[in-house]
Amino acid sequence: MALFFYTNIFMLNIFDRIPDGLLELESHQIWQLLDRPTLIHLQGDRQPSLFVSILLHGNETTSWLAMRELLRKYHDQNKRLPRSLSLFIGNIEAARYRQRHLPNQPDYNRIWNMGDDSESLLKAAPEQLIAQQVIAEMRSRGVFASIDIHNNTGRNPHYGCITRLDKHSLQLARLFSKIVVHYTSPKTVQSYAFGEFCPAIVVECGQPDLADGTAHALEHVETCLNLDSFDNLPDEAIADIDLFHTVAIVKVPEEINFSFNNDPSDDISFPNEMDCLNFCELPIGANFGKAKTEKAYLSALSEDGEEKSDRYFQIENGEIVLKVPLMPSMLTLNTDIIRQDCLCYLMERLSKNRSQEIL
Repeated sequence: MALFFYTNIFMLNIFDRIPDGLLELESHQIWQLLDRPTLIHLQGDRQPSLFVSILLHGNETTSWLAMRELLRKYHDQNKRLPRSLSLFIGNIEAARYRQRHLPNQPDYNRIWNMGDDSESLLKAAPEQLIAQQVIAEMRSRGVFASIDIHNNTGRNPHYGCITRLDKHSLQLARLFSKIVVHYTSPKTVQSYAFGEFCPAIVVECGQPDLADGTAHALEHVETCLNLDSFDNLPDEAIADIDLFHTVAIVKVPEEINFSFNNDPSDDISFPNEMDCLNFCELPIGANFGKAKTEKAYLSALSEDGEEKSDRYFQIENGEIVLKVPLMPSMLTLNTDIIRQDCLCYLMERLSKNRSQEIL
């Protein structure tokens, strides 16, 4: 354990105020002031703190734009925050280059779970140790709720993602959007780790740098800062939620070539406006692309990590089609993101009565 403490203390900045000049910087300039991931604790009128994580992906700029605007507002008016705030600024180095993560780095939203034995600590990547220090720091302080702000590369509505279907998690999600996605994998994401000890959400704010995404994220954080208690919210607040559950993550296998421009050398050619299908409830037979060679296929991993491609996809007359009605989310046209992460997630609608059952 001594090694764990010694290592982390040199990898994570922890401040109790906003460093001078930080709020004048763009996300790609933060590295000029902060040389590593940073946790900033700011005192407010209520306790415990609201935790907000930003720039876990360096190219998802809405999180910084929203939090910079909120902090400027209180700083310029010399006002105290209505609730204490703990702000974690994640992959500063990737933000410098406007990348999700750099080639030598792990994904900063896949580092939040590891074994707690000494062997796991010795084998852990530095980024995993940083995440564990953040978790330990916030556990010791107590957390009112956790908000992890993200963008999509494809066209999606704004929606919230939660890992638990308890009342407070649903309330936190509904404060952001009527559209709520429940997921339980991967277990290495920030919201899954924080969901163990407080209501936690990922807010998906559309594509980066758009004013409506920034405004929506800012509004949600400020609403939570001004909230006395989740218990004070009426039960009816979650009655109208459109609740979906993730059943599979769709990946393009490494050995499969693909494009969106009908290149004859590719194994799969996807429709060039495929991201228009996000959050559309698709019927059996919906087209997911052209299979141009015999080896073409899509991988569909269940939340337990099992290959379920045959359950969801089949090839008919050279087309990859759905075998069951489902709704995709996070479809992207960005080939780098598809290789780094996935093509999309597949979801099914949960019963309209599910939120009522939780009340």
